[in-house]
Amino acid sequence: MQVSVESTNGLERRMTVELPVERIDDEVKNRLQQMSRSARVKGFRPGKVPARVLAQQYGKQVRDEVIGELIQSSYFEAVSQEKLQPAGMPSIEPTVNEAGKNLEYTATFEVMPEVTLAEVKGVKLEKRVAEVSDADLDKMMETLLKQRANWEKVDRAAAKDDRLNIDFKGTIDGEEFSGNSGQNVPVTIGSGRMIAGFEDGLVGAKAGDELTLDLAFPEEYAHKEVAGKPVQFTVKVNNVEASKLPELNEEFARSFGIGDGSLDSLRTEVRSNMEREMKQALSDSNKQAVMDKLLEINTIEVPQALVEQEAETLKRQMQQHMHIPDGKAGVQLERSMFIEQAQRRVSLGLILSELIKAQGLKADDEKVRAKVEELAATYEEPQHVIDWYYGDKSRLSQVESLVLEESVVEWVFDQAKVTEKSGSFDEIMGRG
Repeated sequence: MQVSVESTNGLERRMTVELPVERIDDEVKNRLQQMSRSARVKGFRPGKVPARVLAQQYGKQVRDEVIGELIQSSYFEAVSQEKLQPAGMPSIEPTVNEAGKNLEYTATFEVMPEVTLAEVKGVKLEKRVAEVSDADLDKMMETLLKQRANWEKVDRAAAKDDRLNIDFKGTIDGEEFSGNSGQNVPVTIGSGRMIAGFEDGLVGAKAGDELTLDLAFPEEYAHKEVAGKPVQFTVKVNNVEASKLPELNEEFARSFGIGDGSLDSLRTEVRSNMEREMKQALSDSNKQAVMDKLLEINTIEVPQALVEQEAETLKRQMQQHMHIPDGKAGVQLERSMFIEQAQRRVSLGLILSELIKAQGLKADDEKVRAKVEELAATYEEPQHVIDWYYGDKSRLSQVESLVLEESVVEWVFDQAKVTEKSGSFDEIMGRG
C-alpha cells in the first residue's frame, strides 16, 4: 500500500492511497472459492459450479464488496501509518477503479489541530465572592412572607403593590389588534408585567373607575406587528385588593417543613438554602470567567467537522427540550442557529483537554464522591441519588467531567492575578 498526504487548506488533508491489484484479485478469488461450495446456479450441482461461471455471474458483485471493505480498512491503516488524527468522517473518492489495475482513491478530511497553550500565569482575572448577610436573609424572609400573602378587597384608591382586577381593550389608530383585550385580568402595581406606564396609570384608581391610558409598545416588543407603536387602552377597574401578610409565627415555620416550629430553625434552614444556591451561582460565574479568559488568550484553529457535529447535537437537544419531533411540519430549527455556540464549545473542549493533560489534572475518587454527594444533597433521599449515579458509568462520567472542569478553574485562579469582586445575594443570583 502506497500513501501520500498533502495539506490543502488549513486543517484539511488530502490523502491518496494506492492498493496493489493483487490484493484485490486474491481476495475476490478467495471469496469466489468459498461461494463455490454452496452457490446454486441453474444447470450445475451445488459445489460443482465452475470458477469461470461463478466469476461471470458474481464477479462484479464480489469485487465491489471487496473494494468497499478494502477502502474502509486501508483508510484506517493509512491514517495510522501517517500518524494522522482525523476530525470527523472523510470524503472518499475512487480515482482508479478498473479491473487489472491498482486501486487508487483519495480521502479528504480535517485533522485535529496541535494546541499550544498560552501562558496563564499572571493574567488578570476577576473572581466573584459573596456571603449571605443578615440583610440578605431578612429580605428573603420578607419574600417568603409575601409569597404566602392573602389578597383582601379594599375600598380605597390603588397604591403600589396592590392587585387590581380589570377589563381592558387596546386600539392602535382606532383599530383593534391581536390580543388587544382581556376580562378579569389581575394586575399587581409594580410587578412590571405590563408595558411601561400601564401599571403606573392604575395608581389612584378605585373599584368602578374607567380610565384611558395613552401609551406605546416598546421597540423590542415580542409581537413585531405592534412593536414601537402608540396604543390607547380603555380600562375598567373591577376591584382593588391589598395583600395581607401572614404572621411570622410557629404556624408559618411549620408550613415550610420546620418540625419544631422554631423561627430560628426556619432562618437557619433558609440561610443554608441561600448559601447552597449562592455557592453554585458563584461557581458558575467564576467558571464562566475562566472559560472566557482561556478562549481570549488561546487562538486555535477548529475543525469545522467537529463544529458541525456539535451544532447538530445542540439542535437535537433543543428539539428534545421543546418536544419537537424530527420533521414536524411548520417547525424548523436550522443547524446554523447553533454554530456560534458549537464553535465555542469545541474550542473550549480542545483547550481544556490539552490543559488537563499538560497539568496532569485528574478526577480522583474522593472528589467525584464529594461532588455526587453535593448534587444529591438537595433531594429528599440523597442515597437514592448517589446510587443512581454510581449505578451507571455514563452518569458518573458526567460528574467526573464536572470535577475536572472545577480543577481547571481552581488551577487557573491559582496561576492568575486575581481581583476579587464582592456582591450581595441578589446581585450574585442575578436579581439585583
